[in-house]
This record gives sequence, structure tokens and C-alpha cells, in this order.
Amino acid sequence: MTQSSKLLRDALHGKWALVTGASAGIGLALAEQLATGGANLVLTARRQDRLEAIALRLQGQYGIETKIVPADLADTAAPEQLFAATEGTGLAVEVLINNAGFGYYGRFAEGDAERQRRMVEVNCGAVVHLTRLFLPRMMERRRGHVMIVASTASYQPVPYMSTYAATKVFDRFLAEGLAQEVAEYGIKVSALCPGPTESEFHEIAGTRSQFGKGRQSAEQVARRGLEGLVRGEHWVIPYGAGKGIVLMERFLPRRFVSGMAARVFRPKAG
Repeated sequence: MTQSSKLLRDALHGKWALVTGASAGIGLALAEQLATGGANLVLTARRQDRLEAIALRLQGQYGIETKIVPADLADTAAPEQLFAATEGTGLAVEVLINNAGFGYYGRFAEGDAERQRRMVEVNCGAVVHLTRLFLPRMMERRRGHVMIVASTASYQPVPYMSTYAATKVFDRFLAEGLAQEVAEYGIKVSALCPGPTESEFHEIAGTRSQFGKGRQSAEQVARRGLEGLVRGEHWVIPYGAGKGIVLMERFLPRRFVSGMAARVFRPKAG
């Protein structure tokens, strides 16, 4: 057993973890890493067929218990549905992974207004709602873990992904604030801030050409994020270059940083 596996197993074995956006990408990788640590899984996403296949595979491979709850977190009723299917039935969720989210690339004024509104609801509204539902039960038990998946985009404005980056600032600040609020209850809260990652995100957001090289695997991101969570790190940037960029940006004028991002992300003519 590797040191990483032992760390996760010691902290998570036998506990129930709820993972949103669990059908692909970082969400799926987080579910797999939790399973290697012996955590039981509640998996939620929109695609029931994928959830069923993933749940069966992880059950067979790791001998854990699984439960699936198909849901669309753009629906404001979905968080209550997830709470009712878990805590409402006596299943105590001790690890909440707020991973579900998506991006949008393009000029803000020309973009699909409804899609951007849904992005804010999924990336921010559902995170607040779910965390507000599950956190009080963790406080009563005086233990628990909450991860909110943010992004390195939360450290600077990102023109042409302006709304997405703004949602991730919200997510990171929420996680860092809650980490201080609930530490006295034995609860650990962490913001996972990945950079370019191999997942479906870029196809959905339309940013594949901007991040064609140098992407980190979802498995690496998930493992580093969970290690940071159980160690009590309030935020985790899972790759060295990202840490360096974030540090460098602290010493540069904000307008210069956003101008550089604009040059990188400006849509090409035609």
C-alpha cells in the first residue's frame, strides 16, 4: 500500500462520501480515489446509465457500498433531493465532494445568457445549498470533510471565461471561509484548485485549443486534492507550475495579469 493510499484509508475507510458530477472527469477520479481508501459512495450526476456502470465497477473492484441518485444540479430542487436520499434515510454523509460544474468560453456579451445563468446555479448556488444542508449534521457529529472544487482561474480574472472564473472565486472563498468557521467542530474544508486537466470540461466549455498541451491527469488532481483535504489544507493547487503562477501574480499589477489572459483567450477571427 502506498503512503497516499494509507493516508486516505486511515481517514476515510467505511465512511459515506457524496460526490457530485461523478460520471466523468475529476468527479469520476475523485470517486475512484475515495473507493481506494475504502469509502462508500453516493454518486450523483445527470447520466443515470454512466452512474450505474461506475457504481457496479467500483463495488466489484473495491468491495465498497454504493448508491446512485441521478440529479441535475441546475434544478434548485436537486440538493434537497440528494439530502432526502441520504441523511433523510439515515445514511450519514461524512464526506461531501462539491465537484459538479461546467465552463463557458466566448465573448460575454454574445454568449448564451441562459447557459451562463445555469453555470452560476450549478457552480455556486448548488454548492451553497448542498453544503448548507449537510454541514449542520457534520457539526452535530463533530467530524466531516467538505471539498469544493474551484480552479486556478479563481486567482485572476479570465477574459472570455469571465463568468466561469468569477464562479470559481466564489467557490474558493466559500471554502476558505468555512474552513475557519467549522474547524472547532473537527470538520475539514478545502478548495481544490486544478489547472488544465484531462476531462470533458474543455469539450463542453470550448477551450480545447487554449489547453492543448500540458494537461494534468484527473487521477493526479483527485489524489492530491483528497490528500490535502484529509490533511486539513484550506486550498490545494495540485501542480507545481500552478503554484508558481499564482505566486508570481501576487507581485504583478492586476490589469497586466488580466491583459495577458485576454491575449491568450481572445477568440480567433473566423
